[in-house]
Amino acid sequence: MGGGGRSSAPKQRNSGEDVVWKKRVPHEKPPFSLSKVKKAIPPHCFERSVVRSFSYVFYDLAIASCLLYVALNYFSTLPHNLSLLAWPLYWILQGSILTGVWVIAHECGHHAFSDYQWLDDTVGLVLHSFLLVPYFSWKYSHRRHHSNTGSLERDEVFVPKTKSSVGWHSKYLNNPAGRVLTLAITLTLGWPLYLAFNVSGRSYERFACHYDPYGPIYSDRERLQIYVSDVGVLAVCYGLYKFVLAKGFLWVVCVYGVPLMVVNALLVLITFLQHTHPAVPHYDSAEWDWLRGALATVDRDYGILNKVLHNITDTHVAHHLFSTMPHYHAMEATKAIKPILGDYYHFDGTPIYKAMWREARECMYVETDEKSKNSGVYWYNNQLD
Repeated sequence: MGGGGRSSAPKQRNSGEDVVWKKRVPHEKPPFSLSKVKKAIPPHCFERSVVRSFSYVFYDLAIASCLLYVALNYFSTLPHNLSLLAWPLYWILQGSILTGVWVIAHECGHHAFSDYQWLDDTVGLVLHSFLLVPYFSWKYSHRRHHSNTGSLERDEVFVPKTKSSVGWHSKYLNNPAGRVLTLAITLTLGWPLYLAFNVSGRSYERFACHYDPYGPIYSDRERLQIYVSDVGVLAVCYGLYKFVLAKGFLWVVCVYGVPLMVVNALLVLITFLQHTHPAVPHYDSAEWDWLRGALATVDRDYGILNKVLHNITDTHVAHHLFSTMPHYHAMEATKAIKPILGDYYHFDGTPIYKAMWREARECMYVETDEKSKNSGVYWYNNQLD
C-alpha cells in the first residue's frame, strides 16, 4: 500500500475474505445523515440491560480469578522449564482478559453499561482503578475524542503530526530498526506516558496531565471527579504496596504487573490501528465535521481476541457513530449499517502484526494532497527529505 493512502493498494487476505483498498476512502460529505444510519439499526440494539452487562463483568472476572488461582497454586509444582513457559502464557492470557475488563469500564464511561449514570460511573471507577486508570479523567478526555475524531486541532489521542512539525529525529527512525524501537516504546510506555504527560495527545497551551484536576483538559465542573479518580488509583497503589510488603516485589510483578503491561500494550495497539491507516483522512477546521470525523475510523480483525475484547476491535465505526450502544449489540448494528455507509465503512482484514508494521512505516505524518481541491483534507505519508 502506497504512502499516504495513494490511489491503489494490494489485496490482503484474512480467513478467506479478500479486503481490497482500491483507492482512498471517501472524504466528501456523505450522502446520508446520522439519523438515516440510525434508522437502519434495529431499535433493540440501543437497549441496555443491567443483568446482561454485569454478566460480562462476572464472566471476565471469573476467568481472571481462575487464571490467578492456577498460577499461584500450580506453577510452583511444575518443572523449571515448564514453569518458564507457564508464566508468559499466564501473562498473555490474563492481560487479554483484563483488557476485556478495561473495555467494559470503557462502556461505563460512554453510559453504555446501564440506564443509570451512577451505576455506570461506580462500576467504571472500580474496574478502571483496579487497572490503574483514572476513570473520570479518562472519561472526559475520551468523550472529547469522540466529539472531535479526525480533527487535527481538537482530537485528543493519536493526533498525527503535519510534515512541518515532524521532529528532527524522525529521519533517523525511518528504518526497520527505528520502527522496532518506536513500536517497542509505544506499546510499553505509550499508555502511562499519555496519562501522565499527554504524549500523542492534543496540544494544549500548557502542561496537560490526566491526574491534574486543574489541568487544561478539564472544566471547573469536572475537577472534583478528577480528585475521585486520583483517589481510586492511589487506593489500588496502596493495596499493591501492601502486597509487596507481604509477598515481595517480584510476586506482584509476575501476578499483576506484567499482565497490566499487556493490557496497556493492547490498548495502545487497538487505538493506534483504529485511527491510523494510509487510506483514512484527517481534517483541519476548514473541512472537519463530526460525521466525517466519526467515519474516519477503521474496523480490524483480531481473530479470537475480537470476542475476548468484546468486539471493540471490529465494531469501532459503529461505536463512534453511536457510543452509548452496548457492545453486545454492536456486531448486529455494524451489519445493519454497512449497506447505508457503503464506501464510507472502513474494514481492514490485514493480520494485525502486518498492519502494525505497515502503519508504523507508512503513517509518519499527514499532509494535504497537492492535486486535491480540498486543502483541508490531510493524508498520511512517510517521505522525509
